[in-house]
Amino acid sequence: MSVVDGRPVGEADREARLLLSRVAEPGDVELGKLVAELGAGGAVGQLRAGSLRHRGVLNLRARLDAASPQRDLAAGRGVGARFVIPGDGEWPAQLGDLVRLGRADAGVPLGLWLRGPLDLREACRRSVAVVGARASSAYGEYVASELGLGLAERGWTVVSGGAYGIDGAAHRGALAVDGPTVAVLACGVDVAYPRGHTALIERMAQTGLVVSEWPPGCAPMRYRFLVRNRVIAALTAGTVVVEAAVRSGALSTANRARELDRHVMAVPGPVTSAMSAGTNQLLRQPDVMCVTGVGDVLDLVGAIGADLAPAPAIPADPRDALDDMSRRVLESVPARRAAGPASIAVTSGVAPHQVLRALGGLAARGFVERVDSGWRLTR
Repeated sequence: MSVVDGRPVGEADREARLLLSRVAEPGDVELGKLVAELGAGGAVGQLRAGSLRHRGVLNLRARLDAASPQRDLAAGRGVGARFVIPGDGEWPAQLGDLVRLGRADAGVPLGLWLRGPLDLREACRRSVAVVGARASSAYGEYVASELGLGLAERGWTVVSGGAYGIDGAAHRGALAVDGPTVAVLACGVDVAYPRGHTALIERMAQTGLVVSEWPPGCAPMRYRFLVRNRVIAALTAGTVVVEAAVRSGALSTANRARELDRHVMAVPGPVTSAMSAGTNQLLRQPDVMCVTGVGDVLDLVGAIGADLAPAPAIPADPRDALDDMSRRVLESVPARRAAGPASIAVTSGVAPHQVLRALGGLAARGFVERVDSGWRLTR
């Protein structure tokens, strides 16, 4: 038995949430408030009696006769899926932050269907969302796969939406190193969407997690993707937008993450690419961080002292060891023709006797060479 809000939650509550998740679209804030007030069973009782105070009660009742929690559970078991609710040990507490969004379609999920061996709560303790365009470029897919791989190698879960383009590249990057990855779908966990990702979704169901608010058999619809995006944002410590057009669902995930006070990051793209117009525009916002690799991401979302990326190594230059005078003399020595010490002294602004001393030291280090007509850079 689970516990939520200090009260024991039994199978009756789970069954009531199953029924409500079938008759109502996910994210219904008004219904969520009624469930908090009446309990899921109380809300179902009032719905059956026709006394539920909900502006869309007629729409809910239209689906009521066809709803069958037991049938949904059987369908879930058929594909190895389970239904978890608030109070279950696997329920991520951070989903409770969704109450802060204040949007009519952004409430806390009534429950989640999970398909796969990972524990959702544990998997999302250290997780990052990597999202972006479906019609992505080779550049975007490369960056997304490298981010997915790098995050997974460092023990972070990669969360995305299972779609073509950036989503798929991020998932594959994590799977390439047998890392944890979670796909949050806008359809039932038994529905392979997009069709071209059937094998990818099946692999995630075997080694990671496939997650959905919609009961088994539900088909994807355009508005469901936008509703789904709030869950991706809420589950993770931060969202990285790799590539997105000005009108992109990935930007809605970033906006929900900002509203939830999660880290929002974007990868800059070519100014000539329409697929990077949204990310480049996003980077103009003061609370959005520019990232170019997994090190930048972990600097933001990681634990202090544990996940910080090492500072990038600066390539060594032999000239760094030269003193200022020797550097000035070296920069005044021609490359293709030779010059005498007097000419070099005029160009560098260094006294002739100092030029002669500096040229000797530069020759010993291999920077310059003496020829019949004077001094020149070593070829």
